[in-house]
Amino acid sequence: MNRLQVLPGLSAEPLLHSSPTIMGSPEGCFHFAIDRGGTFTDVFAQCPGGHVRVLKLLSEDPANYADAPTEGIRRILEQEGGVLLPRDRPLDTSRIASIRMGTTVATNALLERRGERVALLVTKGFRDLLHIGNQARPDLFDLAVPMPEVLYEEVLEVEERVVLYHGEPGAGSPVKGRTGDLIEIQQPVDLEALRGKLEGLLSRGIRSLAVVLMHSYTWAQHEQQVGALARELGFTHVSLSSETMPMVRIVPRGHTACADAYLTPTIQRYVQGFSRGFQGQLKDVQVLFMRSDGGLAPMDAFIGSRAVLSGPAGGVVGYSSTTYQLEGGQPVIGFDMGGTSTDVSRYAGEFEHVFEASTAGVTLQAPQLDINTVAAGGGSRLFFRSGLFVVGPESAGAHPGPACYRKGGPVTVTDANLVLGRLLPSSFPCIFGPREDQPLSPEASRKALEAVATEVNSFLTNGPCPASPLSLEEVAMGFVRVANEAMCRPIRALTQARGHDPSAHILACFGGAGGQHACAIARALGMDTVHIHRHSGLLSALGLALADVVHEAQEPCSLPYTPETFVQLDQRLCHLEGQCVDALLAQGFPRSQISTESFLHLRYQGTDCALMVSAQQHPATARSPRAGDFGAAFVERYMREFGFIIPERPVVVDDVRVRGTGRSGLLLEDTRRPQTGPPRVDKVTQCYFEGGYQETPVYLLGELGYGHQLQGPCLIIDNNSTILVEPGCQAEVTKTGDIRISVGAEPPSVAGTKLDPIQLSIFSHRFMSIAEQMGRILQRTAISTNIKERLDFSCALFGPDGGLVSNAPHIPVHLGAMQETVQFQIQHLGADLHPGDVLLSNHPSAGGSHLPDLTVITPVFWPGQTRPVFYVASRGHHADIGGITPGSMPPHSTTLQQEGAVFLSFKLVQGGVFQEEAVTEALRAPGKIPGCSGTRNLHDNLSDLRAQVAANQKGIQLVGELIGQYGLDVVQAYMGHIQANAELAVRDMLRAFGSSRKARGLPLEVSAEDHMDDGSPIRLHVQINLSQGSAVFDFSGSGSEVFGNLNAPRAITLSALIYCLRCLVGRDIPLNQGCLAPVHVIIPKGSILDPSPEAAVVGGNVLTSQRVVDVILGAFGACSASQGCMNNVTLGNARMGYYETVAGGAGAGPGWHGRSGIHSHMTNTRITDPEILESRYPVILRRFELRPGSGGRGRFRGGDGVIRELVFREEAVLSVLTERRAFQPYGLHGGEPGERGLNLLIRKDGRTVNLGGKTSVTVYPGDVFCLHTPGGGGYGDPEDPAPPPGSPPLFPAFLERGSVYEYRRAQEAV
Repeated sequence: MNRLQVLPGLSAEPLLHSSPTIMGSPEGCFHFAIDRGGTFTDVFAQCPGGHVRVLKLLSEDPANYADAPTEGIRRILEQEGGVLLPRDRPLDTSRIASIRMGTTVATNALLERRGERVALLVTKGFRDLLHIGNQARPDLFDLAVPMPEVLYEEVLEVEERVVLYHGEPGAGSPVKGRTGDLIEIQQPVDLEALRGKLEGLLSRGIRSLAVVLMHSYTWAQHEQQVGALARELGFTHVSLSSETMPMVRIVPRGHTACADAYLTPTIQRYVQGFSRGFQGQLKDVQVLFMRSDGGLAPMDAFIGSRAVLSGPAGGVVGYSSTTYQLEGGQPVIGFDMGGTSTDVSRYAGEFEHVFEASTAGVTLQAPQLDINTVAAGGGSRLFFRSGLFVVGPESAGAHPGPACYRKGGPVTVTDANLVLGRLLPSSFPCIFGPREDQPLSPEASRKALEAVATEVNSFLTNGPCPASPLSLEEVAMGFVRVANEAMCRPIRALTQARGHDPSAHILACFGGAGGQHACAIARALGMDTVHIHRHSGLLSALGLALADVVHEAQEPCSLPYTPETFVQLDQRLCHLEGQCVDALLAQGFPRSQISTESFLHLRYQGTDCALMVSAQQHPATARSPRAGDFGAAFVERYMREFGFIIPERPVVVDDVRVRGTGRSGLLLEDTRRPQTGPPRVDKVTQCYFEGGYQETPVYLLGELGYGHQLQGPCLIIDNNSTILVEPGCQAEVTKTGDIRISVGAEPPSVAGTKLDPIQLSIFSHRFMSIAEQMGRILQRTAISTNIKERLDFSCALFGPDGGLVSNAPHIPVHLGAMQETVQFQIQHLGADLHPGDVLLSNHPSAGGSHLPDLTVITPVFWPGQTRPVFYVASRGHHADIGGITPGSMPPHSTTLQQEGAVFLSFKLVQGGVFQEEAVTEALRAPGKIPGCSGTRNLHDNLSDLRAQVAANQKGIQLVGELIGQYGLDVVQAYMGHIQANAELAVRDMLRAFGSSRKARGLPLEVSAEDHMDDGSPIRLHVQINLSQGSAVFDFSGSGSEVFGNLNAPRAITLSALIYCLRCLVGRDIPLNQGCLAPVHVIIPKGSILDPSPEAAVVGGNVLTSQRVVDVILGAFGACSASQGCMNNVTLGNARMGYYETVAGGAGAGPGWHGRSGIHSHMTNTRITDPEILESRYPVILRRFELRPGSGGRGRFRGGDGVIRELVFREEAVLSVLTERRAFQPYGLHGGEPGERGLNLLIRKDGRTVNLGGKTSVTVYPGDVFCLHTPGGGGYGDPEDPAPPPGSPPLFPAFLERGSVYEYRRAQEAV
């Protein structure tokens, strides 16, 4: 793998020539482009005379060299010059013109937490703000709530405060911030008080600071004063959030500043170390580093917050500069499959950037290419679990690597491909085994896979549906197919999220492992072309050679986008453009090679959905800024991505941005290598495909010429990758020497109704993909903030009996509840269901959770069938449907009618006609009840209901395609099989729990009891049947229906039960009707858990559901109680309304401390960023920090709650709906309970009032609401010593990233 090569056929004419730029190569000089990856470093060198050398070597090989990029340069200089160059001497740079590098140094430091020691300086009252973050947990079902730790090790609170000017009596004179907003300086910075604290940090060895002050995006002076003091005292690195990324929202801006302070010194040390390997420390060499946004930056401007995607960005630039151009501008999906994971991206003429994304648990606010990383790579491990083939997310890593690496590693995707004959050991160098001198081992792959095949066949012969055993090759093929389906899901999501059809794209495949999967991926997505660059194994390095130097300038803004502000916007853009041009001129670019592009970050007023738009395709008009018609660009893109526009709504500018580009990339030349006769077959091997082995010719890429055509199946091999051309596909060599594969149509799928675990695993992905795509349509076409931005919805697919098959996203309070709704409609309507009907329901006795959650159900008919063959449904939270208070979530409701409009079984669409008049009347009906109002936002209700109908239609279309592919009987059979699979997983868990108790001499009965604050008991008795793996969950003895609104509909208890069962199973399983099949649930009628039809229920949905979870998990002894409350806070007056839920402490468990400041169990709602809160609502957030000591003591401590203080700036009504103010969250096994919550109102005159758990009260300017949320219970005797911390892995084996991942995280944060 470390051998050097001159590419065949390239010595006669150059592959690359210099563009007329500063990259113009002095005669006789080298240009290097180097991608330093996690496992391998790729070197791409243009040598004197124009020919190219490429080299691949290990990124870490301390026995042979200290730094891989330096070693790569040394080897090429040595080979080209014919003179030995000792490793211990700096290299002569006289013949090196430029070095470009992409590196994973920043990413690795972030993943492994090996950055600089950092202290955080933050506004007083916010010391724990970045720990709390958005308060949502990353994994809904992991009771331990593993989360990456913050990057700083100490916090200093800075005595200072600025707020947005509100004009209250007594306020000082305002000053203007750089956004144009008026600012009130409530407290200047106390620099003298800070000086001593900073000196203390220096004495403890901390030299790097992140400074994050409230509203510094618009008023940076306070941060600048703190920064000047810190530098004066001797801090070597100071990251000011107002400089690192001056955008509103303190939490992501703060994380970005911390990452910058944490990573930049590490990067600077690496760069300095790299420079020392060269004479003169590279003083006269142009050295550029790739940034996360796809642009190059000079060595001294390469900073931590812009470096995290430095490695993968080169690949995107590579295929955008090659495949996109060569294929005539057809949109391209980049598919970069490596060892641990696969990167998926899209290019259609311009880079797709995101401006906020998470890596290794740190949210960075910086321009980044939208590269989506998914857990399926060559090293992804293979498992067979409860009847399902599972690929990843765990990875074998570089060490020990796959089983075939001869180091005792686990079985992986690479091993499956080797067993199938799709990889040839002879094409790999002998670098494997303990001494790294042996070839790949097919025998080790077969042995490792045989162990899994034994599990598969044991299940097939002894399982619920006995079937014939599978051959080893069939098992390997099954895993490859499941891996392919796992990789297709993010590609579908990435394209459909922005309104694109995946089949309209070309698949650009690169990375070492991608060539084996490209044909299958393209075929599954309906693509007809795969383009594989001749340097696909080194495309990231090539991308660096083709990239341009970029300088960006950005400022926050808060101007409306109106003709009155166009002059100001032009002035600001012109100022930023000047900054970019000056920076690039200073780097030596002539003005002729510099171009700029202007952007405005626009959103409709009152929404959070901002789009960064360029006016490049929209020239200026008389009614636009001189820089271009940004309004037209915004409307066009909004329409494409979301399916509608809001013409009556004003547009607001959040940021102005200019991207300056200095053209410096090398240009590819056509290298026509004419064919000289038919292609030579190097050998013929046997490859396994569906149906058996086929003779497969092997070709060497270096011997192929322009015009050669190769029929599949065949293998094309070069030194860095293996390309599999599948049967029915045809490859041709293009005039540039690339491989272009025409993908044949997918053969008809042959599957029977009998259970096949491979098909089951594929159907599991397909069913989930259908629900996910329904959700994308709903989010795109809905208009309300709740659905479009908070993503408070679920979409689901149901079998012919109404049983849940799949739903997405996994909102805990929706789990299983929609199934009750669909099954109620089936029983209620009977034969009165016809094609063209769509049903609407929200009634608690019909499977509803609370009234604002409106469920739209579409029965699906099929030719020749008299009854619906399946159902699709979508449930969305509507912001208002009437009732006694705005928002339809009153704290004091006593009847259902007070909570809004009620739909038991309403035909929203009848005979294909949307019943607008009837549904409008129903939504206005609550206004006839004294003290109540009809819906306060009819327009949004109707728009969102239409969006839900559209989402259902998408589901019908997708299932129709599935039936067209497999047949109705097969699809319905697999709906049943996937439910049986979930059932099997729950039965296995119940058996394991029962067996554990039996082995310890404990009874197979467990019970638990807890109370609501009004004293109502929630009682549970569980009886385990060990032989059947079943259980009876009996809630008899629970309290009676209550007069208030804490009653929980039966569907809520079932959702809580499914949530708990999934947590107890402890791994990913299909969440569907099958989860409840092993469970018999007894809920007494007329109780708080199954109230009468007219009972008020809004508190049951948000509070009682939490107590049900506490009781179930307590019965199983899984963990101590978490805060058991959502802490619902509502604020409103005639002109505004605001609602939030607030985090608390999580319960400790066997082996873990409870997480502090986090949402738990049945909610996961994100909290509004403090700066957004203060800019949109008449409040000041005075304090938001952890509540020390509120978690229960124990061998493992309960998590602490939080303290949140709101100062009111206008008269308003404050409503609180909370629990755990009387009964404490319990501890287990000797652990102490967590502290109760407390709701205090501090009047302006100093009087303090305890508000109790549930109330509404009028507040006035100067009043303060002080919320203390409950802590979690402790676990184990506090006197027992906690086990030593050891060194568990900081993160899961694999970390996803990208817009698809962020979207799913946002969906699950509801």
